[in-house]
Amino acid sequence: MPAPSKATVLPSADAVAHLATYQCLDGLSVKDLMDSRVHGGLTYNDFLMLPGKIDFPASDVITDTRITRNVVLKTPFMSSPMDTVTETDMAINLALLGGIGVIHHNQSPESQAAMVRAVKRHENGFIADPVVFSPNHTVADVLDVKARLGFCGIPITETGYLGAKLVGIVTSRDVQFESPETPLREVMTTSLVTAPQGVTLAEANQILRSSKKGKLPIVDDHGCLTSLLARSDLLKNQNYPLASKNPDSKQLYAAAAVGTRPSDRERLKLLVEAGLDIVVLDSSQGNSVFQIDMLQWVKQTFPKLEVIAGNVVTREQAANLIAAGADALRVGMGSGSICITQEVMAVGRPQATAVFAVAEFASKFGIPVIADGGVSNVGHIVKALALGASAVMMGGLLAGTAEAPGEYFYHDGKRVKSYRGMGSLEAMEQGRPGASDKANGKPGSTKHAPHNSSKLHENAATTRYFSESSAVKVAQGVSGDVQDKGSIKAFVPYLHVGVQHSLQDIGVRSVSELQAGVKEGRVRFELRTPSAQVEGGVHGLHSYTKRLYA
Repeated sequence: MPAPSKATVLPSADAVAHLATYQCLDGLSVKDLMDSRVHGGLTYNDFLMLPGKIDFPASDVITDTRITRNVVLKTPFMSSPMDTVTETDMAINLALLGGIGVIHHNQSPESQAAMVRAVKRHENGFIADPVVFSPNHTVADVLDVKARLGFCGIPITETGYLGAKLVGIVTSRDVQFESPETPLREVMTTSLVTAPQGVTLAEANQILRSSKKGKLPIVDDHGCLTSLLARSDLLKNQNYPLASKNPDSKQLYAAAAVGTRPSDRERLKLLVEAGLDIVVLDSSQGNSVFQIDMLQWVKQTFPKLEVIAGNVVTREQAANLIAAGADALRVGMGSGSICITQEVMAVGRPQATAVFAVAEFASKFGIPVIADGGVSNVGHIVKALALGASAVMMGGLLAGTAEAPGEYFYHDGKRVKSYRGMGSLEAMEQGRPGASDKANGKPGSTKHAPHNSSKLHENAATTRYFSESSAVKVAQGVSGDVQDKGSIKAFVPYLHVGVQHSLQDIGVRSVSELQAGVKEGRVRFELRTPSAQVEGGVHGLHSYTKRLYA
C-alpha cells in the first residue's frame, strides 16, 4: 500500500480541532437511538454507550439519586416487592448498603407491618419509640423481642411505657442462663448512665463512647424516659457510610408494597403506624381507576407518605398517575426474567424503550422513574440510568442471595433458592385454604415476623393482576430457582463499584451528569446487531469460568 502524499496528511497537533469539521459527534443521540419508528422497541442488550474521556478515578463517581420527590439514596438500587426477594433481611441489609428494599404484601398485614417495624428499629439516631418493659415483665418477653426484632437492650420504666420513670435496663447478658419466668426486676441493671433531654446527637454519642455502655437512655428533669440511643448504631455508621436513612430521625428508610383494593387501605394504616416511609402501589398495569382512586386517597390521608405508582410503560399511562399525585413511577411490563405477560397477554413494551419514553415525559414534572425488570448485570443498570431512570428495581438479580427469603436446596448439583414471579400460579395460590405457604416447595423466611400461616389474607398476586374474581387463573409468571449468589453484603458493593467504573468509562462523574450528558447529546450511543452482541460477550472458548468480583 503506497504511503499517503504529504498534501493529504493533516498535522497530528490538529487532530482534536479537526473534530469540529464533522456535523455531529460520533455515534447516535438518545433520540435517534430510541426512535421506535425506525428501530422498533429496544431492550438493554440492543445498544451500547460510547466511551468518553477519563480524567478522574472511579472512586470519585457519585451515585446519589432521587427515587421519589423527597427521598434521595446513595445508590440507585431497589429490591422488588416479591415474596422470594424482599422481606426483613433484604430490606435491612440493602438499606445499610445504600439502597432500599420494598417489602412484599403477599402476607398478612400484621406480618408485613412487623417487618416494616423491624427495619425502622434496626438503626436509629435517637430512638423516639423504643421497646419499653416494666419490672413485672419476664425474661421470656425479652427473648421474644430478640427473636422478632433482633435486639434485647430494653429500658425498664415503672409502668412499662415511654414517659414513665426509668428504673433500669435489661441487656443480653442480664438474661443469659435465666429462667424465662424470671421477673425483670430480679435481673435488670439499675446502675445507669443517662443523658438529659435536649442533648445533641453528637454529645450523646460522645457519652456512649466514654461510658462504654451499649444503650444510652435519654431522660427529662424528673428522670422519665423520653428516648434511647444505641452503641450498635455508632458502629453501623462507621461500617455502612452509604446507609439509606431519614435525615431527620436517622432511622433506615422503610418501603413496602400494597395493592389497590379496599382492604389495602387498612393494611396501609398498619404500615404507616409501623413507620413506613415509602409505599409502592403494586399493579402490573397501573393506569386503572383502582390505582388512581387509591393514590388520591393515600395522598389525602397520609400527605407525608411518599407514593411510587405503576407499573407503566407509556406516556399516557404515566400522565394519569402524575396528575393523581404520584411521587415516582415504576416502569416495566413483562420484562422480568420470570414474567410472561408479553407472551400471554400480548401487552407490554421492550424495557429500554419504555424507560426512555416514560422518563422523558415524567422529567418535565419532576417525577423520578424507577426501571423495574430486565436488569441482569451492571451494564443494564447503567443503561437504565442513562435513559432517565433514577434507580433500578431488581428481582432476579437479588434472588438467590443469603438475604432473600427461603432456604437453599440443591438442584442438579447446584445450590439454589426458589424464585417465582408474582404472576405465577404458585404465588396466586398462597394464602388460600389448603395452599402451601412455601415458594416452590421451599419455606419462606419468618425470622423477624412469625405469623400464623393458616390465617387467610387477600392474595397480593391475584390483585396485582386483577384476577382475584376469575374462576380460571391465567398465569403471567413462572416459578423456578436461581443459583446461590452469596450475601448482598458482597454482591451490592460489586454492583456499586461496577456502576462507578462504567460512569468513569463514559466520562461522567455522577448519575446527574450522565443524564445531563445524554439529554444534551454529549453522551452517545450505538445500536448493536445480533453479531455485535455475540462479539461483545465471551466467545471462541472451549470452556471458561466467569467470576464477577473478588
